[in-house]
Amino acid sequence: MRDLDFGKELIRKKIPLISNSPGVYRMLDKKGQVLYVGKAKNLPNRLKSYALDKNHTIRTERMLALTNNLEIVTTSSEAEALLLEANLIKKFKPKFNVLLRDDKSFPYIFIEKDSDWPQLSKHRGKKNKNGYYFGPFASAGSANWTIKILQKVFLLRVCNDSVFKNRERPCILYQIKRCSAPCVNYLNKTEYSKLVSDAVLFLSGKSKNIQKKLSFDMEKSSEKMDYEKAAILRDRIKALTQIQSSQDISSTNLENADVISVAQEAGKTCVQVFFYRSKQNWGNQSYFPSHDKSHTPEEVLSSFIAQFYENKNVPVEILLNKKIKDLKLIKLALEKKEEKFISIKIPTKGSALKLSKMAEKNAKEALTRKIFESETNNKLLNEVADKFKLNISPRIIEVYDNSHIQGTNSVGALITFGSEGFIKKQYRKFNIKNKEFKPGDDYGMLKEVFERRFSKIIKSKKHADVIIPDLVIIDGGKGQYSVGRKILDEHGFHDIPIIAIAKGKNRNKGDETFFHKGISIKLSKRESLLFFLQRLRDEAHRFAVSSHRIKRKKSLTKSLLDEITGVGRTRKRALLNYFGSARAVESASFDDLKKVEGIKTSVAKKIHDFFHN
Repeated sequence: MRDLDFGKELIRKKIPLISNSPGVYRMLDKKGQVLYVGKAKNLPNRLKSYALDKNHTIRTERMLALTNNLEIVTTSSEAEALLLEANLIKKFKPKFNVLLRDDKSFPYIFIEKDSDWPQLSKHRGKKNKNGYYFGPFASAGSANWTIKILQKVFLLRVCNDSVFKNRERPCILYQIKRCSAPCVNYLNKTEYSKLVSDAVLFLSGKSKNIQKKLSFDMEKSSEKMDYEKAAILRDRIKALTQIQSSQDISSTNLENADVISVAQEAGKTCVQVFFYRSKQNWGNQSYFPSHDKSHTPEEVLSSFIAQFYENKNVPVEILLNKKIKDLKLIKLALEKKEEKFISIKIPTKGSALKLSKMAEKNAKEALTRKIFESETNNKLLNEVADKFKLNISPRIIEVYDNSHIQGTNSVGALITFGSEGFIKKQYRKFNIKNKEFKPGDDYGMLKEVFERRFSKIIKSKKHADVIIPDLVIIDGGKGQYSVGRKILDEHGFHDIPIIAIAKGKNRNKGDETFFHKGISIKLSKRESLLFFLQRLRDEAHRFAVSSHRIKRKKSLTKSLLDEITGVGRTRKRALLNYFGSARAVESASFDDLKKVEGIKTSVAKKIHDFFHN
């Protein structure tokens, strides 16, 4: 019996055992990996279409041919099934579904309430603090830029509480007119609260009122011949105008909406999302869902919306550029999730249509750039295969580098590159654990990194999503090449080629020597391939150095108090607040240690003994 017939027969046998309920079904292969997740208003009726229909798409036939088992979850409603489907797709990443590779949270601007001197800050994650949250912003960059302009307009502090409480004179932000210096009481609490209220009003969409008020105050100051204050107010008005023009405040009346447009070309799709809150454009983001070439733009958009809002707050209005099949169902599911009315529509006129067209144009342009970049990358990957006589053109390249200062805080780094560019989700850092290495032992560090990386691949081989590189690149010379080759061969990866990149005599770019299979190769400075390989090496070096700096910073901030059993974060803070520094704790007497709030006699003895025995 053919595999396709087997898959159909398997589903046919399961149908009588399934109740006439809405729910979600999962198709699994022989290894138990999820091939596809689907929803249905009536599970038996939906599954009959797989078992009985003859005119399936090639994609569906391939899926059925691989199906070896079927799992069912019933739900109380079709809307609940849609939400569960989106959750399971993100969890299992089935190869036959449209996949949105998006697991990040969006940044918000936060202004705290429970404070005499509220701080202006960027926030990610759960909203568990009492205060005002404004967002989401499409990126950290757009949130940071908005905060910078808000500083100019409203002069709110951005420093953390410990810096704020310990300042004796204003910082440079006061000098460049981005802070009102509440830390040294250059204004009173009432005046500062007024600035905070104005900032909240502005972020809530009341920008015109704020501008009128600032203009009135400026004229008043001029009349009183207080020209210095008038100039400060003039600069604040300029900054306010700048943020208004950049965020298209006057061009839209969207209070709380996402504008979503889809574009498709050459079997690839881009979905563009613009975020509008309080009549302000808070940035846009491009998404490139992974899907089969047979999926239509409407199918991709429908799946995108369900997955995108699965872990995000839904605005009251969503504008689309394409009509989707499950529009009413998606609307019902999102309303159930958010417990509020949500409008999903395709604009036909006015400013809403203009915004939708603008988002669609951005989607098309982003997709064109992505396709061009992908084609360029594929061409370069083919050039690597030709130049180094590889058996196949690599589709996944892993690049390795190490970073340390005289052997301290040693870190190994791995970056990954594919036809779509750098795959940052697959970057890895390795804190070197072996303490027996001599300072600066690059061979030993590389050996440990390779051992850990490829041992893990072997252990994870049973999982379908394990990534095995087609090519490994090492920043180093013959020695590093030999170490890497030996480890790969010992683990059975004889077919993975290695290229080592050795710097020139004077570490000049363009004078690199490449080692592969005992042969040294030089590339012309005019070859695009040389620039490409340098770019890979430099990205690995950048990631290694940044990882090393983070580790070094942590080691510098770590004190001996962290090594004492029974002294956690709370007690450590109490000790430092009481004595002022770790050195003062070290020289403190047993009696002084007992005086610290939260430090019992037994703990005080431990601390004293640690430093004096």
